[in-house]
Amino acid sequence: MRWRWPSGFVCPVCAGEHHSFVKTRALYQCTACRRQTSVIAGTIFAATKVPLCTWFRAMYHLTQSKGGISSIELGRRLGVTQTTAWKIKHKLMQAMMERDATKRLTGRIEIDDAYLGGERNGGKRGGPTGPTGATGPTGATGFF
Repeated sequence: MRWRWPSGFVCPVCAGEHHSFVKTRALYQCTACRRQTSVIAGTIFAATKVPLCTWFRAMYHLTQSKGGISSIELGRRLGVTQTTAWKIKHKLMQAMMERDATKRLTGRIEIDDAYLGGERNGGKRGGPTGPTGATGPTGATGFF
C-alpha cells in the first residue's frame, strides 16, 4: 500500500483519505463514497489473475534475454500458456515503450555490443561460404 499511496490512502474518485479494508476481496473501500479499489487498479497488472510473482519473473526474462524471447519460450519458463505469455509480454513491452518514448538520449551514448549485417538473400548459388559470401552476422563491440 505504501508504494501506491506513500502519504496514505487517497480515493481515486472523491480524494477521500479514510478507508476500510475488505478482507474477502483484498480491496480498499473509501468511507465517503464507498468506492472499492485495489493496489493494482489502474496499472498493467489490473484485471488479471496471473500472480504478481509471475509478472516480475516475466519482466526479468524479457529484460535479460539479449536477442528477445518468444511468447512460447516465455510461457515455458513461466509455466503459463502461450496466449497468457503473449499478453504479458505485449503489456510489458507497451509499458516500456510508453515510458521510454518521453525520454531523449543526450550526451555521450555508448553501446555495449550489437550484431550488424547478417546473411544476404539472393545472389549466385554455390561457392565456399554460401550463396553470397556472407557467413553470418558481424559482431561489433564498444561503439562510441
